[in-house]
Amino acid sequence: MEEYRKIFETVRPYWRRVAAAGAASVVVSALEGSLAWLVKPIMDDVFVRKDTYLLSVIPLVVFFIFLIKGIFLMINGYLIRSVNQKMVMNLRNRAFSHILHLPLGYFGKSSSGELISKVVNDITVLNELVSVTIKDLLIESMTAVALIAVALWRRWDLAVISLVALPAAFYAVGRLGKRIRRISRRSQEKISHITEFLNESFTGIKILKAFSRQPEESARFQEITREFYRENMRATRVGEVATLLMEAVGGIGIALVMWYGGRLVITNAVTVGDFFSFLTAIFLMYSPIRRLSKVNINLQQARSPFERIMHLLDEPTETDGSGTLGSPAGDIEFRNVSFTYPASNHKALDGVSLTVRRGEIVAIVGRSGGGKSTLVNLLPRFYTPTEGQILINGVDTSTVSFTSLRSTFGIVSQEVILFNDTVAANIAYGRPEAGRDALIEAAKAAYAHDFIMELPQGYETMIGEKGARLSGGQRQRLSIARAILTNPPVLILDEATSSLDTASEMILQKALENLMSNRTTFVIAHRLSTIKKASRIIVMDKGRIAESGTHNELLARRGIYRNLYQLQFSSQES
Repeated sequence: MEEYRKIFETVRPYWRRVAAAGAASVVVSALEGSLAWLVKPIMDDVFVRKDTYLLSVIPLVVFFIFLIKGIFLMINGYLIRSVNQKMVMNLRNRAFSHILHLPLGYFGKSSSGELISKVVNDITVLNELVSVTIKDLLIESMTAVALIAVALWRRWDLAVISLVALPAAFYAVGRLGKRIRRISRRSQEKISHITEFLNESFTGIKILKAFSRQPEESARFQEITREFYRENMRATRVGEVATLLMEAVGGIGIALVMWYGGRLVITNAVTVGDFFSFLTAIFLMYSPIRRLSKVNINLQQARSPFERIMHLLDEPTETDGSGTLGSPAGDIEFRNVSFTYPASNHKALDGVSLTVRRGEIVAIVGRSGGGKSTLVNLLPRFYTPTEGQILINGVDTSTVSFTSLRSTFGIVSQEVILFNDTVAANIAYGRPEAGRDALIEAAKAAYAHDFIMELPQGYETMIGEKGARLSGGQRQRLSIARAILTNPPVLILDEATSSLDTASEMILQKALENLMSNRTTFVIAHRLSTIKKASRIIVMDKGRIAESGTHNELLARRGIYRNLYQLQFSSQES
């Protein structure tokens, strides 16, 4: 029942429209019942007594009943559809906004394909919840009540006979609904697999083509879609069994009514008009009852995607602080900081203490897995330390708002993140209010202006998904221009030039020097040229600071740094 409560809580903000749709349903139901009621005067007065006046009046009445019924059906349908579209839109917006505020660690355990499937596919399934299920619940339940009232008024004993088998049918349909729920859960998992597979295939299309894996990937995709088809057909079979049950029950009820009612007509216990008015009410009644039996099936199908969405919305978001940092940022201190990733039992950082003075350039080196990236990712609170504190200007960053904290940092990484938008929009992403002159100055400082002006529409050129229409060096210069435009007091450079050729690297180094001027900078470095310019070099090993000093000091110690230098950097120096 908890899921049903949450479902109706989701619809509650639109209760006025639902109430208006309910009022329209009452009118529709009353008019449906009036049609059954009119059968008696048609049979007894028109066909038996040959009343010509009623013959001219009743057809007009019937016409206006259908006309008014159509108008209120239109009103009901429009209101329900508007509620449906608003609910889906707001739920999708709410889910997306919630995802944006989830901790970065959540994205390590949930694939992007799965999240896309929840936001797109699962919420799309909920369309049926309002547009069909609630509409049927409003109209068909009231219509059934109106027609049952007509049947009871005409002949209560026949009404009881016609309805005697319904409880057993509804019980059986309820059992089938539980099976539908299990199938629906599996079906949503299959569609998540499809979305995830597509996302991975399109993202890795270059590797897929490089290894000529098209036949194998097509076969895998066909198997996934085949499994989805099978689950859908299982749900279809169960749904059709429910339809069969209701048809059988309807047939039994009407057969009994015709047998018993026919005997009453033959013995003149009831008039022909009474019997056919009752029979019409019963015929019309089974249609809404049949649809009501499917309401439970639809609700069960909707519960699985709804549970998945609610589970996503129940995920705890990042805990924001309320304080602000003084500007500009001063000293940065790691005070006995430890960190363990959620899926790991080993500390990625173990008791790190470090103070970085304002304007200092700190190079961070070490073997893979030593904790370099983890150290800098804790600065803007992409992750929160499991132990210890990080202080900026003497203020604990856990007490500072994300807006205040993250505006302090500019990040340029080896993996450049650009959006399928114009060059100008990508440069101004962190500062959209910046004027064109400031944007161009940032591009010039990043040595990007010249190549931008050679593009077909200059700064208004669309760069494609992830900047696919630009070279690696061009993409990197746009990311540096973006960082320059935001003018952050602290920089984090995650080896921004390691994947570039020598010529591109020389241009990027000039751009980075412009960016690093008068700023505190953390550099995860794989290039000797970057390391030599650092004020200090931090050597990370097994989550700890193993060594610290200048290039020459660390070489003289003949420790971990010297070994790294001989393995990675000596060839660069020569």
